[in-house]
Formats: sequence, C-alpha cells, structure tokens
Amino acid sequence: MEKMEVHTRNKTYPIWVGEYALEMIPEIFKDKLSDATKILVIADKHVSHLYKEKLKKHLPTHVPYAWKEVPQGEAAKSMAVFESCITEALEQNLDRKSCIIAFGGGAAGDLAGYVSASYMRGIRFLQVPTTILAHDSAVGGKVAINHPLGKNMIGHFHQPEAVIFDTNFINSLPEKEVRSGFAEVIKHALIKDKTFLHQLTSTLVSFEKMDSDFLEMCLCKGISIKADIVSEDETEQGIRAFLNFGHTYGHALEATIGYGRITHGEAVMIGIVYALYLSKKKYSLDLDLSSFVDWIKRLGYSLDVPETISFDQLFAAMKRDKKTIGSSIRFVLLEEIGKPVIVEMNQEDLKEADQFIRSFSKL
Repeated sequence: MEKMEVHTRNKTYPIWVGEYALEMIPEIFKDKLSDATKILVIADKHVSHLYKEKLKKHLPTHVPYAWKEVPQGEAAKSMAVFESCITEALEQNLDRKSCIIAFGGGAAGDLAGYVSASYMRGIRFLQVPTTILAHDSAVGGKVAINHPLGKNMIGHFHQPEAVIFDTNFINSLPEKEVRSGFAEVIKHALIKDKTFLHQLTSTLVSFEKMDSDFLEMCLCKGISIKADIVSEDETEQGIRAFLNFGHTYGHALEATIGYGRITHGEAVMIGIVYALYLSKKKYSLDLDLSSFVDWIKRLGYSLDVPETISFDQLFAAMKRDKKTIGSSIRFVLLEEIGKPVIVEMNQEDLKEADQFIRSFSKL
C-alpha cells in the first residue's frame, strides 16, 4: 500500500492506494475525525449492493452512521438527487461535526462532495472511490453536479479529509469501466510525463487481464501527477486547467448526447484525440497520431460521434465550458508531450477537428 499527500493552502490530506486500504478508515476516525458525531454514507446503488457489508466492517464502532443509496453513474449528479441527500442529512440530524463518506465511482464522489460542501456551509467528508475513473475525480476537491446544459456547472472546491483507494474493488469492475477510467491515466501521461506515456503505449495491450502491480503503479502515477498540480493551483486559476485536457470536447459530447449514454472516459478519449489533432495543427506536436489512434482502438476505445449530433450543437456546448471567457473558447493543447498550454481557438479550426473525429465513424 502506498501513501501520498495533497498539500493545498488550507489543508493537507492523505491518499492511500492499495489492497486493504479500507483498514485506514478507523485510523482516520481516531485522528483527524476523532470528534465526528455521525456519519452519512452516500453510496452508489450498485456498489452498495456489492460492498455495503465490506465498508460497514471498517466504519468506527463509536460513531453512529446512516446509509443513503443514490443512482449509479451520472444519474446521481442531478439537482433532485442532491436535494434528496440534503433531506437525508437533515432527517438524520447531521451537525457541523458530522462526516459524509462518498462510496462509489466518480459520480457518487462528485455528488457526495457537493452535498458535504453545501450542508451547513460545509462539513467534512471522505472519498472512498471504487473505480479507476475515480482515481482522478476523488483527488483535488472539485465537487459538483450537472445541469442539462453543462457538466459539473454547479459545484465547489471542497477538499476531502482523506482518499481511501482500496484496489480490491477494481477486481470486480467490468472491462468497460476499466477502459473508461484509464482514459484519465492516459491523459495524465500526455500532459505531464513522456516516459510514462511510452511505458503505457509499449506495455498496455489489453484491459482483460491487467497485472495488479502494473495497475497500482499506473494509479499511483496518475494520482501523483494530479496531486502535484492541485497542490500548486487548488482553485484552477492557472495550471490546474491543464487537467481538463480532452475534456472540453468530451464534456460537450456528454451534455449533448445525454449524461450516462456515453461513459465519461469514452467521451474524454474522443476529446483527447480531438485535442491532439489541434495540437499537431497549431504546434506541430511530435506525436504519431495514427499510431496513437490505432493503439487506443486496439484497447477498445471508440471514436464514433453520433450522426444525429451536429457540430453546431457541440460548438454551443463548448461555449459553455468553464474555461471559456466571454466569447473565446479556450482549449488545453500540447506544445510537446508533457508541456500543455491554454489557447483560444476559432470556430473553423474546431470544426476541422470535429470532421477529423467523424472520419473514424465512417471506417
């Protein structure tokens, strides 16, 4: 098991990654959360059915708890589900010394974090992610719910007390979820570490039977990259925006197609290829894009954009991206592998990249 730390201006908190990391939960409640009065677990319904008893065994015996199940995936990140969680917190008489535990994938973590940030103007919470995708979303304190017009448009920066990433949960993930989560691992390599990217492209050939040590290394590497960036720029005033590489077009796809109809990782991977195309056009990025696309397709990623979704619809969604200022759509691109930049893009170039992506749907 490996321990890392995130350092922000107002808080330092640990991240434990590895088998049996759940065993650290009682330690946290003896230390940082020794004064906790009550726990509310907000759990992904699917994860709850699989692992409720497993988590319960590690909850502190001296702190009463309540359990709230929420829908699986992006369906959890709605205003209605958020309100139901606030209602549960009120009915359970949570106070300012209470604690929320987010248990599930990235969506459950985003929701539970937003509930904890909002309830009584902010109470403490723990992230207990159960998916590869959540190795990214559980770290850094960005918590949010969705609006029909845009992903993660309603939220806060609210750091957890700790992140407990027990890799035993990953063993039961379907391959589709592993693939979705690994899009963020690949993103971290592209924006920060050329050597790590080479390691991935030369070693990773399938998500079917992944070596557990290799998986843990990839997760720790991705978390370390994100933790370093968050420590330097907690509230996304500068370099933290680099973590949105691939997300502007990806989020637009999610919002336009409909949340949950495409996994976050699938959308992000399409957005990554979109941003790589623009990076080659604008900065002559030294990357064999054809080979990269061949690699991700062998891993099972699809670059299909539905014909029913027009570029104009996606362009309108991109204009609502959080990096957009005024009428200028700003993209994270790469001058080099490991050297991201934020640049304003015009509609013509964005449409050209959209046509490039759509060309794969016709193959």
